[in-house]
Amino acid sequence: MTETTAQSQVAPERAKLIQTQVGRVISDKMNKTVTVLVEHRIKHPLYGKVVTRSKKYHAHDENNEYKAGDLVEIEACRKLAKTKHEPCHN
Repeated sequence: MTETTAQSQVAPERAKLIQTQVGRVISDKMNKTVTVLVEHRIKHPLYGKVVTRSKKYHAHDENNEYKAGDLVEIEACRKLAKTKHEPCHN
């Protein structure tokens, strides 16, 4: 009788890399949703001038606690609605 022992190799726990971005709330008119403007500055590849690039995200705000002008940090998660991807954290 031959016994086979399956040795399970446990992989070391990897640190989760959660993508976060910091932006400013520009609209809080929707229910449980805020619009966050994320700006970042890049150097133009040809001319060398520093240019500001921006992108708007819809973020989840369960308690409607964030108002226009608040600085918030958003993190990537599963899709919550057609246009809403990130939950809001402060």
